[in-house]
Amino acid sequence: MTTTAPTLTPTTRALAWCLHLLVVGLLALAAGRAVADHRPHAGWVLATAVACGLVYASGPVLPRVSRSRRAAALWLAAVSTLWLVLLALSADGVWVAFPLYFLQLHLLPRRAGLAAVAATAVAAIAGFAAHQGSFNAAMAIGPALGAAVAVAVVWGYQALYRESEQRRRLIEELTATRADLATAQHTAGVLAERERLAREIHDTLAQGLSSIQLLLRAAERALPTAPDNAARYVDQARQAAVDNLAEARRFVAALTPPALEGTTLADALERLCATTSTRHRITARFHLTGEPVPLPTAHEVALLRIAQSALANTVRHAEAATAEVTLSYLGDHVAVDVVDDGRGFDPAHLPVADPQAGGFGLAATRARTQALGGTLSVESAPGHGTALAAQLPLDPTPDTPSHPAPEARP
Repeated sequence: MTTTAPTLTPTTRALAWCLHLLVVGLLALAAGRAVADHRPHAGWVLATAVACGLVYASGPVLPRVSRSRRAAALWLAAVSTLWLVLLALSADGVWVAFPLYFLQLHLLPRRAGLAAVAATAVAAIAGFAAHQGSFNAAMAIGPALGAAVAVAVVWGYQALYRESEQRRRLIEELTATRADLATAQHTAGVLAERERLAREIHDTLAQGLSSIQLLLRAAERALPTAPDNAARYVDQARQAAVDNLAEARRFVAALTPPALEGTTLADALERLCATTSTRHRITARFHLTGEPVPLPTAHEVALLRIAQSALANTVRHAEAATAEVTLSYLGDHVAVDVVDDGRGFDPAHLPVADPQAGGFGLAATRARTQALGGTLSVESAPGHGTALAAQLPLDPTPDTPSHPAPEARP
């Protein structure tokens, strides 16, 4: 049966060396006193002490002793046997019982270790009493007290070691948990950023490219019969490409949309309606209600993107003649409404969002609104047009910096 030795720390290594020195010192003391005092059997005492020291020294060197509990028990039995011989030859051998207590408690199971310690204490007391030729209570105090101290020290150390191991495992689990949490947060951040990028691309680049495509198709249809109209469509497509390029550059640099630079949200929405009316066969009108207040940048960008997406969907799908865009300041809320007179649809049977097919707009608009704590409602019916309303709450003291007045802009 193999044993797994605990990892040696500087403290445990120092304690092990102290135990080794204690055993060697006590054996040398017993042999030295026997030789110095010319006691009977001094030669045998010296030989037994040397043999016991050699057997003891072989334990830490032999790998099998540290790996096999059976080999460790046999080695301990050999050391104990030589100690008993030394005790029978000299009363000074009783002192070697103290380091033997630690070896027995360390190498043997708890019950076997306690039994070995008790047997060693009894042997030490009996051996010392035999050399003295009498027995009294004082003779039992030393070995018994040494055994009690050894048991307390070893068991206390084992309890501390178990507690240390538990803390080590908890620290490892905490470290692993923190690593998993960091990975999960990174993954969530990546997914959130992907969703944000998808919304931004859909509301800017994709809508701009779609507008260019529609203008070029119109130019292609008008080219054979009305070259002037075709040139006008091409010029509008070129301007849309310029605007889209500006959006792309600001998008890459993570700056404010160009439509909001040097102006207010109301002016940006009014220009959006004018541009849409110019480029497409639809009349888009802008309305402003309420008293304008400074808005956080995130709110302005979101409302502009929502209006852009709604108008783009109206142009592409609604076949509408007019569209009304309304920006409303409602005290603690700000809202944008886009209403058209197109063919409408059934909101309960929307197609599954498919970016390849261009069906990402409404889902992106809803996600953008919810990200700022707002609400989005869509009312429509086949043949009765569509009304989209996005409402965002206003914080009385927003942390997000709002746009300054137009004249204060660079």
